[in-house]
Amino acid sequence: MCCDVKRRFLLLYATQKGQAKAIAEEICQQAGAHGLEADMHCMSEMDKYNLETEKDPVVIVISTTGTGDPPDTARKFVKKIQDTTLPPDHFAHLQYGLLGLGDSEYTFFCNGGKTVDRRLQELGAQHFYDTGLADDCVGLELVVDPWIDGLWLALKEAFLLQKEKEGMSSDVDAVSSSLSAAPHVVHELNLSSEVQNLKLEDGGVRNSDVLTQKLVDISLVASAGDTEPSLVHSVPPVSQSALNIPALPPEYIEVQFQDTHGENPHLSSLISEGTTFEVPVTKAVQLTSEDAVKTALLLELDITDTAFDYQPGDAFCVICPNNVSEVEELLQILGLSEKGDYFICVKVKQGTKKKGATHPQHIPERSTLKFILTWCLELRAIPKKAFLRALVECTSDAGEKRRLQELCSRQGASDYTRFIRESNVCLLDLLHAFPSCKPSLNLLI
Repeated sequence: MCCDVKRRFLLLYATQKGQAKAIAEEICQQAGAHGLEADMHCMSEMDKYNLETEKDPVVIVISTTGTGDPPDTARKFVKKIQDTTLPPDHFAHLQYGLLGLGDSEYTFFCNGGKTVDRRLQELGAQHFYDTGLADDCVGLELVVDPWIDGLWLALKEAFLLQKEKEGMSSDVDAVSSSLSAAPHVVHELNLSSEVQNLKLEDGGVRNSDVLTQKLVDISLVASAGDTEPSLVHSVPPVSQSALNIPALPPEYIEVQFQDTHGENPHLSSLISEGTTFEVPVTKAVQLTSEDAVKTALLLELDITDTAFDYQPGDAFCVICPNNVSEVEELLQILGLSEKGDYFICVKVKQGTKKKGATHPQHIPERSTLKFILTWCLELRAIPKKAFLRALVECTSDAGEKRRLQELCSRQGASDYTRFIRESNVCLLDLLHAFPSCKPSLNLLI
């Protein structure tokens, strides 16, 4: 039947290191659950889409690189729309929503997205949804998640207005009357958020002790009574609500243990270019006050034993290993303590439903399990809602499963902010708080 046909929208992304592509893929995956179909393309694939003739709504996800430049994959597109000979109504037919990614540590925040947004407006294109600007300095998901949540209603309203226009009479007066009667919907996104500062630990406190204290705090909150919510406990209305939870991300990584031995890959293989050096941190000072929105640290590295050339303006990246005790603890929880030094092979799973699935660049194709958990994964990262959604499938206790569903749901958004994001909860915290959750290596990697 015609009503079962999914409405199409064009989804374009421009990425430098893959973040914008990953977000576009998430939008593409969620679209089906909302009765929509995303026609997704990289912005550089200009032979596969045509904005000059595009009738459906357009969703754009674009990052920023360098000193405020659009990504390399967007350069040809930007050059084309910046043609000064284009008339001001060139894109008057176009309805679009744009999500820009950036980092406020840089002067020209989200300038790649702002450049495209501004130029499309100059050429007559109209927003069907407010522009979102996500800041990697404080956490992209603070803007990305609510922006995606609001996108589906905005798209459906755009399709409704489009349908009304298509069904209008050709009579000029009737068209004018119908258009004036249709209100323009403006979506206000509340994208502000309190961001908890990263605290420097006391010199006498080990990292593992900090995690232990956090687990004690979680237990105390959980036992405070049934009247107050906690990480592991909810209260009405969340506990009694029907939940809107994200779509389950498709599995696409397969891990195989091998009996053979060998050497771990060199750390230089974890970065795309340059040379790596292991150097000690000799000094760490917090420069900002405790109530600052962003924390600035002065780190002093001892490079006396290294030999490399550098010029003013050069940049370097820092790769930090995970705490040895935390890696051992994770292996123990997963029941893999005896296999930490085993070599494993990481491959893309055959038959995966993940569109464009490729081997993760930050994971060696072959190395020991302990090497990957130490150097390649961020064990202290705050888990995203999609990861919580995947953990639901690995949890056997019904109460724990329900709470994880709440934390990744739209109804539990405030609980997620309070007990996950603001509490700086990490993977080990979750595995202690939800002991029946036993994720596979495929999922973690």
